[in-house]
Amino acid sequence: MDENGNNNSRSAAENHGPPSIKLESFESFYNYGRAIMNTPSRLVNRVMARSMDEVELIEAKKQSQHEMKRTLSWWDLIWFGMGSVIGSGIFVLTGLEVKNHVGPAVVLSYVISGISAMLSVLCYTEFAVEIPVAGGSFAYLRVELGDFISFIAAGNILLEYMIGGAAVARSWTSYFATLCNQDSDKFLIQVKTLPHNYNQLDPLAVLVLIGVSIFAILSTKASSRLNYIASLVHVIVILFIIVAGLTKADAKNYSDFAPFGARGIFQSAAVLFFAYVGFDAVSTMAEETKNPGRDIPIGLIGSMVMTTFIYCMMAVTLCLMQKYSEVDENAAFSVAFEAAGLRWGKYIVALGALKGMTSVLLVGAVGQARYLTHIARSHLLPSWLARVNPTTGTPINATTIMLFATAIIAFFTSLDVLANLLSISTLFLFSLVAIALLVRRHYAHGSTKKSDVAKFCACISLIVGSSVASAVYWTRTEAWFGYAVTVPLWFVGTIGIWILVPVAKKPKIWGVPWVPLLPSASVGINIFLLGSLDLDSFKRFGYWTLVLVVYYLLVGLHASYDIAKLRDHNNKEKENQLNLDEENQNNGVLALPQSSGN
Repeated sequence: MDENGNNNSRSAAENHGPPSIKLESFESFYNYGRAIMNTPSRLVNRVMARSMDEVELIEAKKQSQHEMKRTLSWWDLIWFGMGSVIGSGIFVLTGLEVKNHVGPAVVLSYVISGISAMLSVLCYTEFAVEIPVAGGSFAYLRVELGDFISFIAAGNILLEYMIGGAAVARSWTSYFATLCNQDSDKFLIQVKTLPHNYNQLDPLAVLVLIGVSIFAILSTKASSRLNYIASLVHVIVILFIIVAGLTKADAKNYSDFAPFGARGIFQSAAVLFFAYVGFDAVSTMAEETKNPGRDIPIGLIGSMVMTTFIYCMMAVTLCLMQKYSEVDENAAFSVAFEAAGLRWGKYIVALGALKGMTSVLLVGAVGQARYLTHIARSHLLPSWLARVNPTTGTPINATTIMLFATAIIAFFTSLDVLANLLSISTLFLFSLVAIALLVRRHYAHGSTKKSDVAKFCACISLIVGSSVASAVYWTRTEAWFGYAVTVPLWFVGTIGIWILVPVAKKPKIWGVPWVPLLPSASVGINIFLLGSLDLDSFKRFGYWTLVLVVYYLLVGLHASYDIAKLRDHNNKEKENQLNLDEENQNNGVLALPQSSGN
């Protein structure tokens, strides 16, 4: 066929998108009614049904029709990692927590949340190397913990990204106002008729989100270059903040180091975990990485080490420059420079903060679209969200939908509501990923003995139960003797896995060291930090999870059941064809190749 014919053929394929798969349950109202009647039996069939590495790596990617372009190196991932993290919490929430909950001891809060984040990074890294797909933690949980848990986690993944993007976009507006020499709330529109915490409208945040989403749609590599430049400028500004800020340091500001006590330190650590949110977006780029086995560990771990060090230095600098009770809640670093007599410096700080938050929004737009794309590949969401544009190599539909949802939240919702809700979703998700890694190492379907499964489940129950007990105990009393029971129980569960349950699968390329200790520690710290969040956050989290459960029972479960049924049918057909070919060969008959068309 000539060149024009080829181009026309390709255009036709592009317009049609991925091959259409008919889901039996949704072909008619009658079929859907039957599916709803069979919900209990289908739920039993699918609730713990696990995917396989091969399904996520090969079959699921076919739903996008076009491959994502492999253009990223470890250098890109390091800057994506720093760009996705630095700017979200350090500029957005540090002032709020220092003034109201922790004081100068905020540096300890960053250390605690940094340790928790690093443990999660290690778990994510092993999965991203073994299953380098755009789905990130959704794909990891689907393989190890099953269909239902992965979907509930997926919903919270998407919530995490929407809320995180909205929070950073609103803080972008505050720092932009400071750069314009205005009050931090200058560009917010007050609407008294709306409920409290939802009555300060932010149109500028919406415009910023639209801008970064357009860039994310155009090209992943171009987004990487923009992020690299913005992050480089950002690092220079951070060095300026630390060096110039320490010239105005006053040790007296550290005299009351922990005014809110240990409880304030851990409470702030839970909220400031938001400052580390974003590194998981890097794991979604594994599908676009040139050499996942080498690039992902260097990119993820390297960026997290540098980020934690920078956060601690910036936290110390802020609290040495200004008394904690005088720190501004919305634009802490800019106002601190002005209060210290470096009025000109506040503009540099505000510019650096804007650069950093722009990088966070850009990487978030790239990452959240890839999560949504892979979830749609599994047919738990409409398949048109899985389409990858052949020209840009990016998921345009998914990016647009996430932009729309994030913009609505950013327009209405205040920063403190967003921060608490984001942390609870993130800590919940990271706990599940750590548990999934333990399952991956110690359970293999069909080969692990039932007695080993029982011992493993008992140990996991001890780890999770003791962690929950510690978190609840923390919320109820300031005494410490209860931890003499809960912490040893956690150790029993962890050591029990190590001694009693044999390893079922070893990592092929890169693995987390000291398993089960490090994943178990990640579970314990994340759940303990969850106990430091307020009751309203748990209520909002519960409402959202309830919505996800209802959607799964009405839609997701039946789509998943139909896809599994179709896959089993196709596998049987292939098996029958192989048996037929083998029989023909044995009988001396040459099997003719079958046409792939209909």
